[in-house]
Amino acid sequence: MRAHKESNLIICVCLFLVSFSSHMSSKGPFSCISKRQFNLNGMHKFGDVILGGIFTFNFFTESSELYFTSKPNHPICFGFHPLGFRQAQTMAFAVEEINRNSMLLPNISLGYNLYDSCGNLWNSLSAALSMTSGSGEHFQLNDSCYGYPPVLGIVGDSSSTRTIAISNLVSLYRVPMVSYYSTCSCLSDRRQYPSFFRTIPSDAFQVRAMLQIVRRFKWTWLGLLISDDDYGLNVARSFQSDLAESGRGCLAYLEALPKRNDLDQLKTMLQQMNHFVYFLKKYIHSNPQVVKQNVTGLQWMASEAWATAINLQTPSYMPFLAGTLGIAIRRGEIPGLREFLLRIRPDNDTLSTQDNNLVRVSFYIYSESNILLCTGNEILRNVDTEYLELSNLRPEYNVYKAVYALAHALHDLLQCVPGSGPFKGQSCARLQGLESWQLIYYMQKVNFTTDFGDQVSFDESGDVLPIYDVMNWMWLSDGSTEVKIVGEVKELASEIDDLILKDDQIFWNFESKKPPKSVCSESCPPGTRMAIKKGEPVCCFDCIPCSEGKISNETDSTQCTSCPEEFWSNPQRDHCKPKIIEFLSYMEPLGISLTTASLCGALLCLIVLGIFINHRTTPVVRANNSELSFLILLSLKLCFMCSLLFIGHPRLSTCQLRQAAFGISFVLCISCILVKTMVVLAVFKASKPGGGGSLKWFGVMQQRGTVVVLTLIQAAICTTWIMSSSPTPHKNTQYYKDKIIVECLVGSTVGFGVLLGYIGLLAILSFLIAFLARNLPDNFNEAKFITFSMLVFCAVWVAFIPAYINSPAKYADAVEVFAILASGFGLLLALFGPKCYIIILKPEKNTKKALMGQIKSNFIKRSDNSGHSHGNDVQTLMCILTISHQYLININIS
Repeated sequence: MRAHKESNLIICVCLFLVSFSSHMSSKGPFSCISKRQFNLNGMHKFGDVILGGIFTFNFFTESSELYFTSKPNHPICFGFHPLGFRQAQTMAFAVEEINRNSMLLPNISLGYNLYDSCGNLWNSLSAALSMTSGSGEHFQLNDSCYGYPPVLGIVGDSSSTRTIAISNLVSLYRVPMVSYYSTCSCLSDRRQYPSFFRTIPSDAFQVRAMLQIVRRFKWTWLGLLISDDDYGLNVARSFQSDLAESGRGCLAYLEALPKRNDLDQLKTMLQQMNHFVYFLKKYIHSNPQVVKQNVTGLQWMASEAWATAINLQTPSYMPFLAGTLGIAIRRGEIPGLREFLLRIRPDNDTLSTQDNNLVRVSFYIYSESNILLCTGNEILRNVDTEYLELSNLRPEYNVYKAVYALAHALHDLLQCVPGSGPFKGQSCARLQGLESWQLIYYMQKVNFTTDFGDQVSFDESGDVLPIYDVMNWMWLSDGSTEVKIVGEVKELASEIDDLILKDDQIFWNFESKKPPKSVCSESCPPGTRMAIKKGEPVCCFDCIPCSEGKISNETDSTQCTSCPEEFWSNPQRDHCKPKIIEFLSYMEPLGISLTTASLCGALLCLIVLGIFINHRTTPVVRANNSELSFLILLSLKLCFMCSLLFIGHPRLSTCQLRQAAFGISFVLCISCILVKTMVVLAVFKASKPGGGGSLKWFGVMQQRGTVVVLTLIQAAICTTWIMSSSPTPHKNTQYYKDKIIVECLVGSTVGFGVLLGYIGLLAILSFLIAFLARNLPDNFNEAKFITFSMLVFCAVWVAFIPAYINSPAKYADAVEVFAILASGFGLLLALFGPKCYIIILKPEKNTKKALMGQIKSNFIKRSDNSGHSHGNDVQTLMCILTISHQYLININIS
């Protein structure tokens, strides 16, 4: 009972408070009414769900002075904008088309609430606030409801600056907003604009698309003109960032167009515009002074803001703007829109649901003499107006896609099956009590294809899959103008920009009819590198030739790349070529000369050997130990032939064999000469009383054995050298920068020194013994010839050592070959020249009688000259003749 009384008390108190509140609201100072009602132009249509829209029906607004001594008046809109009005009508058409579609939102009718922004931020914010907060004018939704329109989503606005402000506002209410014309890349920030979407590509892609065209024509020296607002400033930041990241261009300058027609400021700015490629990020027709300053000879690139501006395509502007390349919003086709637009009349009540909510606009007919106000009875079908020019539906096509995106999101929302929904407890949203934030979830997943064939979907930032048409402003020969689509640029699913251009269809406003050049400095030719000029942009540079051994770098034009070790730069420094491989070749003159000399030496040895064999029974051959002579000739031939191992491409086998063959061949030759000299000396020592015993040490076997032992010692030296530290071929890249010297490294310099030292020891020993026997009878004695030959041999090899050490590369081999040939020819000519002379040219001296007679004559002559008596030397002479005769018989016949 007590509880019941308390309940009644509470109810009474509440009723009292409500009554008091009502009383105070109507009469007290604290009235709870809206601060201000916004008087906005608009069009309305009732439906189960209302979509909002903000469009520019009029260009300008006029406001009264704000003295705040009376209630401020609402701004007055004027300057009818046919294209803005057509965009609003496109939304109305899309809503009606969806309502007729039984497959999309069946049994649901859409309505709209469209407001005129008049191109003014105040009006746009007022419209957005009216739609989201319910502070707008009352109007009849249906037969039983009269009040504020429940707006579920908004389509608009056409300006980035206004859209930024509106989106900040509607984001508070989490109302999805789809812009059809705002491109500022800043709107892609999901943290600041969580409910924003758009059906036009952002400036981030617009910049990338235009840079694609710039790169296509290799333009690197650019000027950037921007509008002095959020749109232009954000584009400038994005453009500079992308340009710097690509590294393929730089800005000559960055200028903001003055908001007012300040001719002095324009002239100062335009003085810089010379020989550059330009972007213009503004409605150029809002400041026509830009193209009236005689800025000819420039290649213009237009953003989507003015790439299709019809009012600039006039004979007065085309001398400056013809050839302009630009990107434009994707063109689309909307069947049935023309007939819908023809239904609109200034006095047609279908424009609004209430007479006092009619759009306050006026239609005009422009003629050459005056401007006439339309009566409303004109037949628009027969009039050529911008309003009905539907061949290039671009913003309208984006409006159309925006309305369908909201409709598809709502359709998907209503198709949700309870228990599998995305919301709390896997619940679904219901039409009754539908919250606008619930629609945002489905907006993120929208994916449909228009009848024109374009796919519509949004990424995580609310941006649509971007695509642009590439436009070209053509100035035809008859003086008419045409803006033609010459390609397209779009972003693929792989986030790669794809540019398709019809180069042969592009009109260039230059005498050459070809793409212009736009560079601060011409690209560096191959073989040079860029050197940035101090204090100037990176596109301004000097070209410095790469140094030897380096070529221009394809990835970093400021650096030259060193060639690999076995390569060298070509004279143009544009590519690396294999280094010249240098060695003593058979094909070069030096190699040919040495080869010829070697073969001639070997052939000469064969000829002498043939002569000696053919005259082997003659005294001259027999008297000079023919067996050792034959062995010397054979060893000399080997010496000549081994020199060929030093010519040609060095390999492991030739490197090992060349020094061994050279060392063994010369030791064999010098050993034979040494033994021969010792035999001659021993014979004449035996001619003296008591000296006959010395001949027993120089028999045939002893001579052969001595030669073999002395030669085997050299063979042992060579074997030890090769086994311990073998000579090997080596590619020397340090001696010459542009050549590779293929040479044989000796391996062990000790081994090479021992080899040469052993040869030198034998040669010196032979020289000393021959020098001691130089005064013996001439026709029997070779000591003088051996002495001379050993003197030549030693002189050659003493000179060889410093020459070999100081000779570069292949010339070291040439020096060694020359030493071999010189010493070989010296031995051959000194030892066998005189004998061949007697055998061939003086055969009468090649007899035993002549030889013995000459010995006797020379001996007597020598005795007379020395003062010895003939009687005392008779016995010595007879002994010499006897021993000599016996020696000739025993040695040469055996």
